[in-house]
Amino acid sequence: MNSTEPQQAGAFPLPQLSKLAEAVAGLSPSELVWASGYLFGLAQAGGSLGVASSAAVASAAIASAPAGTLTILYGSQTGNAKGVAESIKALALGKGLQVQLLSMSDFKPKQLKKETHLIVVTSTLGEGEPPENAVDLHGQLKAGKIGKLEGLKFAVLGLGDSSYEFFCQSGKDFDAFLEKAGAERVVARADLDVDYRAAAAEWAEQAVSALAASLGGVGGGSAAPALAGVATAHSQYDKFNPYVATLTTNQKITGRDSTKDIRHIEISLEESGIHYQPGDALGIWFDNDAALVTEILTLTGLTGQEVVTVEGESLSLAEALTTRFELTRLHSGFISGLAEQSDAAELLALAADKAQTQQLAASAQVVDVLTRFPTTLSAEQLTQLLRPLTPRLYSIASSQAEVEEEVHLTVGVVRYPQADGTVRSGGASSFLADRLTDGAPVRVFVEHNDNFRLPADGNTPVIMVGPGTGIAPFRAFIQQRDADGASGKNWLIFGNPHFTQDFLYQVEWQKYVKSGLLSKIDLAFSRDQAHKIYVQDRIREQGAELYQWLEQGAHFYVCGDGNRMARDVQEALIEVIAQHGNMDREAAEEYLNELRRAKRYQRDVY
Repeated sequence: MNSTEPQQAGAFPLPQLSKLAEAVAGLSPSELVWASGYLFGLAQAGGSLGVASSAAVASAAIASAPAGTLTILYGSQTGNAKGVAESIKALALGKGLQVQLLSMSDFKPKQLKKETHLIVVTSTLGEGEPPENAVDLHGQLKAGKIGKLEGLKFAVLGLGDSSYEFFCQSGKDFDAFLEKAGAERVVARADLDVDYRAAAAEWAEQAVSALAASLGGVGGGSAAPALAGVATAHSQYDKFNPYVATLTTNQKITGRDSTKDIRHIEISLEESGIHYQPGDALGIWFDNDAALVTEILTLTGLTGQEVVTVEGESLSLAEALTTRFELTRLHSGFISGLAEQSDAAELLALAADKAQTQQLAASAQVVDVLTRFPTTLSAEQLTQLLRPLTPRLYSIASSQAEVEEEVHLTVGVVRYPQADGTVRSGGASSFLADRLTDGAPVRVFVEHNDNFRLPADGNTPVIMVGPGTGIAPFRAFIQQRDADGASGKNWLIFGNPHFTQDFLYQVEWQKYVKSGLLSKIDLAFSRDQAHKIYVQDRIREQGAELYQWLEQGAHFYVCGDGNRMARDVQEALIEVIAQHGNMDREAAEEYLNELRRAKRYQRDVY
């Protein structure tokens, strides 16, 4: 519709809004708060002040500003720590505090010396490592490179899984590093397990209240609450409010003789309004297998008709086991808890050995323990031993620029062959592959991952290392580069056991090679020759050219297994940098750290 009136953005004509944006460009969060107070004073004075009055308003703005800013930093791999950090920000804003919330990868470590009040929320990866976006800050604090932090008041919240040996290790590390640097802890660190929501809310109230005592509020009508809306708006659907989508395609893309069962999954998001970017993940809520539920009921002497209460809702035990509790991921607490209910000497001895308990928890499921140690339980005893069901995250394998209101996944179906010939399956992967038919509903949400993104400049070259299902986000990357008409070079390094059985999306990659969009492809099929060849071997073989690409500004991406593959790839990359950059080991590691800080070295590992 045409109009003769000037275009508006709220109360502002757009030309004036542009001037305002230009005027505040580059201001720090604390400077923005001061400016908001100054502008508020101008508004109260009718918008027209002389020099003297303006100075008075400025003085008043300084006097009414908070004593400092509460900085909340999060280290998050799957989005849980980020979600908790966002909740803490909302709580602090509600108390009238000035808050800035940042991913650790968007925070300059040296800035810590200028901070006065800090909350750290972090998860932990596999063997006690920090999440990807926390690696640099963690490393600099560990090495003491930031220096003394006297005057900084802090609190640390760690999220983890007590089944793992290094439970909440990243949180413990940050807590110790900050204390060693001379910072003052205002509340005790919290180490929270997978069922963290209630405990996190309680801890947040304590931590924010303790920090607020020295921060002070900004009073009514301040700009602080408005800052809550600065973040980019995302979909109304999230982990706790998923969208009920529709499964449209479930296609096996490994060969008949492959040792792997990998599926290409397509899900319709039609009319959902959900948007995602290459690099994001899709969360899948799933139901447990009915046969598995029946087996567990039999082993515990229950019928499934018993009524249990879950989060205030009354359900039959069978329904609760199907939809509310984790059955395929075993945790050590189940083993020790079952031992307390059992008189089996072998189980009691096992539960007393922490190492054996953790080993069993990592290699078995709930039903396997019950099969080995059948124990009669009440419905309440059983549910108290179990953890709440959690969704699974899968790297998105499509770009909306190509597939529009769809989302594609590359799912490796988890199978556990047992000694007796039975096969156990992963909860979500078997749900998608075996138990959903075309047209069936599936509850989904997007987990945004701003730490795994294509470069903004389409001329920038990219190197993508993705063995197995790690290929998924790079299919999305190349679709996006194709749709954007990006001129930057693209290099894929892919590996799997066999060329004829396991070359995922082979026809598509060949099409991209033929068109010239995929500038270079290197393949590592580990079992197609006498000696095994992996992606890290191809990196070493192509070291000279790879280093040249890095020197030309290439971004380097890795997706896949974090325990072995990602470590081996990083080691190969450091060796390549050292050899072809004529550096020693320490210089090569710092080169890689600089790539990470510049977001040119990004990993999506699990």
